[in-house]
Amino acid sequence: MAQNLPEQKELKILVVDDHELILDGTINRLQQQYPDAQILTAKTAESTINQVTIGQPDLVIMDLSIPETVGEKAHIDTGIQVLRNVIKKYTQLNLVVVSSYTKALVRIRHDLEAHEGGLTVANKDLSSKEMLKRVDWALQGLVDTRELRGKQAGLELKPEWLELLHLAFEEGLEDRAIAERMRVAIRTVRHYWSKVQDVLEVYPEDGKNLRILTEMRARELGLID
Repeated sequence: MAQNLPEQKELKILVVDDHELILDGTINRLQQQYPDAQILTAKTAESTINQVTIGQPDLVIMDLSIPETVGEKAHIDTGIQVLRNVIKKYTQLNLVVVSSYTKALVRIRHDLEAHEGGLTVANKDLSSKEMLKRVDWALQGLVDTRELRGKQAGLELKPEWLELLHLAFEEGLEDRAIAERMRVAIRTVRHYWSKVQDVLEVYPEDGKNLRILTEMRARELGLID
């Protein structure tokens, strides 16, 4: 039995995914592996927070690309924000992040590293056997973030640099507007750009716009949607 679960308590697993077929498939696999477990579901950020708060699951298995509420479009950033909020409020909750966009987790790498509960990360193309293995590890309080390893996992981006990328490429702000939003001098914004581009290894190329190259690299690494 899982190390960090009460011995005489029904196992509760919350599955978060806005795709009905994937949700059903995950539930079926879990029911075969854990026949006595109670399976909860959520398809939006709103319902995820409600289920975690009210249902108090032992494990959350979640996709990153989910909508804020019913009827809205799914976004990776929405799932990232839910995950960040959950791990900060429920520091010992066991988690399995299953997504085709696992590289995006680099945005909250420090939060993930500080999490005290079980935590595993799995790409959606893993086999059912491998997926269930990561579920079991998370229930045991183990950590497996191998999907984050590699070049993108080693990035050291400060929060203000990530905010710069968000304001520039997701909100479309120019440097002066970014400076006003971040409450810093415009020269500081330009300094941030040089630091970000150095970390991302984006350098001037003849005939190519450095800002566009930076945006392409940031999206490739999952730093922005």
